[in-house]
Amino acid sequence: MSRRRLSDDERVLWKGVTRSIAPLRKSLALEPDGAEPATAPSPPKPRAKPAPAIAAPVAPPKRVVPPAPSLAPLTRRTKKRIARGNHAIDGRLDLHGMTQAEAHDALFGFLRAKQARGAKVVLVITGKGIRGDDGGGRGVLKRMVPMWLGMPDFRGLIIGFESAAIGHGGEGALYVSLRKRRGD
Repeated sequence: MSRRRLSDDERVLWKGVTRSIAPLRKSLALEPDGAEPATAPSPPKPRAKPAPAIAAPVAPPKRVVPPAPSLAPLTRRTKKRIARGNHAIDGRLDLHGMTQAEAHDALFGFLRAKQARGAKVVLVITGKGIRGDDGGGRGVLKRMVPMWLGMPDFRGLIIGFESAAIGHGGEGALYVSLRKRRGD
């Protein structure tokens, strides 16, 4: 394929374009007509002052939370006794139909009240969500309740938790083992 020569108008236009761009590398570009490279074009001068940068809000320093003591799951023996009905469940909380905020507040209040009354094991029913759930918004409480139970504000209330037996809701419910109240 042969190269055609640029007309005078095209050459003026091309030079204007090449002056307005900055090269990616420091190597010099060839002139379009095949002549020796000219001096590198100077970078374009800014036409207007750039807008002042808006300072990003500074986040307050994060509070350092000591690592959580590991939550102990219920022993196999205790779980079997509860499933068979040989060990009493001291309370039940059903979170079906609640929003996350409502469920969090209800769970915290329920656990605190049951701990104050000396309860040892409670059942928290979250629901299973829709089968085949890909995590797209269904079964939110099923995912969130275990996360909440591992948070610092629940540490003083619970010893551990584990999925319930099939007769008590299976994967849609949790046995929660409560700590004894301090001072008892």
